[in-house]
Amino acid sequence: MSAFRAICPYASLVGRFIYGATATSVDVDDRALAHLRIVIMNKLRRSESFMFDVEVGDGSGRRSFWLHPSVPLQFHFFGSRQPRINRAWIDELMRVASGPNGLSMVPEPPVPSGPPAEPVDH
Repeated sequence: MSAFRAICPYASLVGRFIYGATATSVDVDDRALAHLRIVIMNKLRRSESFMFDVEVGDGSGRRSFWLHPSVPLQFHFFGSRQPRINRAWIDELMRVASGPNGLSMVPEPPVPSGPPAEPVDH
C-alpha cells in the first residue's frame, strides 16, 4: 500500500507529479494530487519557494523537491473526473507548506458535515 493510499483511502487512480526539465516524477493518488496542485499553485503564485517532501510510492524512500516559480512542473491526472475538494485538507496542507519543513502529505481530515462545499477553482 502506498503512503498516499494510507493518507487518502478514497483514492483509486494514481496520477503523477512531474518536476523540472529532467521530468523527475513521483506517483501520487489523483485525489491527493488535486489537493497538492491547489496548494502548490497558490504558493508559487505568491512567488514563494518551498520544499516538497514525498514518500516514493514503491516504498523505496523519500524524495524532496525544492519548488520555485521558475521551474516547470506538471500534474498528470489519470482519472477523467475531478475529485471533490476537501477545503479542510487544503487548509492543513497550506499550514504545513508554510512551516519550516515545507510541504508534506498529511492525512485527509473528515469532510465537515453540512451543505456541500463550493467547488474550488484550480
